This record gives sequence, C-alpha cells and structure tokens, in this order.
Amino acid sequence: MTFAIWPLLAAVAWLVVPSSATSASLVGVNYGRVGDNLPPPEAVPRLLASIGVGRARIYDADPGVLHAFANTGVELVIGLPDSCLPIMAADPAEALAWARANVQAYLPATKIVAVTVGNEVLNNANDTGFALARCLVPAMEALHSAFASLGLYRDVAVTTAHSLSVLATPSYPPSVAVFRRELLPYVCPLIAFHARTRYPFFVNAYPYFAYAQESSGVALEFALLDPDATGFTDPGSGLCYTNLLHSQVDAVYHAILAAGGEAGKLVEVRVSETGWPSAGDPDERGATPENAARYNGNLMRLVAEQKGTPLVPGTPLRAYVFALFNENQKPGPTSERNYGLFKPDGTPVYHLDITVPPDNATAAGGGGDGGSSTPEPDGESSSSYFSISAAAQERRRSQWPWKTEAVVVAHLALASVWWH
Repeated sequence: MTFAIWPLLAAVAWLVVPSSATSASLVGVNYGRVGDNLPPPEAVPRLLASIGVGRARIYDADPGVLHAFANTGVELVIGLPDSCLPIMAADPAEALAWARANVQAYLPATKIVAVTVGNEVLNNANDTGFALARCLVPAMEALHSAFASLGLYRDVAVTTAHSLSVLATPSYPPSVAVFRRELLPYVCPLIAFHARTRYPFFVNAYPYFAYAQESSGVALEFALLDPDATGFTDPGSGLCYTNLLHSQVDAVYHAILAAGGEAGKLVEVRVSETGWPSAGDPDERGATPENAARYNGNLMRLVAEQKGTPLVPGTPLRAYVFALFNENQKPGPTSERNYGLFKPDGTPVYHLDITVPPDNATAAGGGGDGGSSTPEPDGESSSSYFSISAAAQERRRSQWPWKTEAVVVAHLALASVWWH
C-alpha cells in the first residue's frame, strides 16, 4: 500500500528536525486498531517516522504489532487488558509470566517503555461493585515487582490511564477539583504507588467533550487551545488559564494533592489521550476538519514550547494525540470513528498548519527525544522519554510553589525514579 502523506509532511516537516526542542520530543500518537480497513502493522512505523513522531501507544500487546515495531526505535506504550487484572492481582506469578511473554521476549528490539494496566478502570460502567477497581493497584504492584525481578523496572514503567470522569467536579476552576468520593479508597493507594515509583499519572483529557455540551458555556477558541483565546483567573489559586487543556490537567493535579497530601506533590500528570473529531452527528457541534486541525496544530505548538501548566510551569506538558487512524468499527456516535490524523489508506484527514517556533528551529540534536543524558545513580545513562534521572528530581523539586524538601529526600532514598 502506498501512503499519500505529502500534504501532511509539508505541514509538519519541522517535526523531523533532530532537535530536543521540537514537539516530536514530547508528543506521541495513540495507534488504535478498531477497524477492518487499516493498513498492516508493518506499515505503521514508517508512517510515524514520516511525520517525525517516535512514540506510540497501543491498547494491548498484540504480537504482530510488537514484531512490527522491532528495530524501528519507536518508543512503545502497550496495554494490559482489563480482563487480566483480577488474576494478576491475585497471583504475582501471573504478572511475572505476562511480563516475560509480552515484554521481556520483545526487548530490546522492540522498545517497550511502559505498560498501562487497564484503561479507564476506575470509571468502568460495568464495574458496579468496584471489583475491578479493587484489583487495579494490586495488579500494578504485581507487574512492577515482576519487572523488578527481571531487572526491567528502570526500563519499563507501570501506569494506568483515567478519564476525567474520575473527578467529582469539572475543570473549572481547577483549584476546587477533587476525586469522586466513592473512588478515594482506590485512588489513595494509587497515588502512593505513583509517588513511590515516580511513574506518571496518565489522564485522557478531551476539551472537545466539554465544549460539545450545549450548557457548558465553553468558548470554542478556549477549547481549541487558540493562543489568543480569552482566559480566566482561578479565584482559588490566582493562576491564569488561557486554554482548557491546561485547566483540565491542573484540575487533576489539584485532585491528586487533595487526596494524596505530601505524596501527591511527587506525582506528575501526563496526557495519555487528547484529540478532536473531524466529523460527527448533526448534534455533535464543533466536530469538523477545520476544528480538528486547529486543535491538534495548537496542541503540537503548545507541547513544542516545552512549558508546563500554570500550576506546574517547570514540567513540560507531554501528550499522546488520539488517534493515528480513523477507526470504522468503533461504536458510539459518528465522532468516535473520526479522531484520526490519517484515513486508513494513509492520506491525511486534514491539513495541519504548523510553523516551528523560532527557538525550536535551531536547537542542537542529539538523541532526538528530549531526554536528559544525565548519568543514572548506578552509572547507567538513558535518553529515553520514560527514562530515569536523579538530576531531573532536583529540577522538579523547585517547580512546585511549595517546599517538599524532606519528603523528596526521603523518597529519593527509596527510589530516584522519574521519567524525563
């Protein structure tokens, strides 16, 4: 199959600059496969390389996909299905067997850097008795222990992705956000896990959903991340927000702090999914190719700035765009099948009008992933997006508007793990 991608290449050619300052350093793409007309997995790494994206997330550990990404250099986040959580939580041997068969067997050729344990487990509509929620942290702990026993805990992170519905309040204003009360028994140990391991907290954040609600009152420009959008000042924190994605991410930060206390200050939030549909049903307002192009273009510009959110300005925003392809077998409204950057034949769904920021155009290369090459505590080094750096801990310590010296030092004594 020939991929006609030149219009998109012209728009995002700056992404292939071998620079740690381009958005390719921090942006990944979700590679969903809920379709019967998608190209073979072997074609996907070439497509990603053509637009300068070196990171992808899949929702399972399909052997065909893992083999297809071998020797490509693409950093891959793979998924552990929800159905595996109960048995893995109950039997650590199952976690070890899964880690050996689905991760260790493919390393180092396939660059698996993280595993998401389930997807949106805490708001699973079928988990009415929270049986699955109770398995989440034990399954994550079991898998983390398995990687430790295999000598892989520094190379392969363990996390899980959440929807914003885990919050009891919307993202306005961020400072009042808290987790839903009934989820706190599962959220608190989860925060402790992230604080101890330094593995980031993944959240699926979609400004589109907030805008699409007729009663939301969210301005289109604010939801699309337009640089000149009218913002607001959070009365609780005094911080100014100029786009809805920052507001959503900081709402999660505030909820983590409210539930986790001092430990919550050690947790980094990353965006595991975000995007905008290019088509929808008549009642799905704003789902157009023009808006999708604006959102994803603004997202990539925002990420390329290497700046954080108003609450955590020193930690660069990192995100995975949803999704690589339009997926024709996804259930639900029309928008669900139209989040792709590409059509199944490899042609772009719309033109991304992006220009490289001046400061990003001239940065020197070296690794091409934005990771620090600071030596690890044990003498090893890594340039991986999800790698570990004690030096990064020192930088992070000054990025919060409060002092956490004693807590950080105590945790560094246990494990100086942080993805940069």
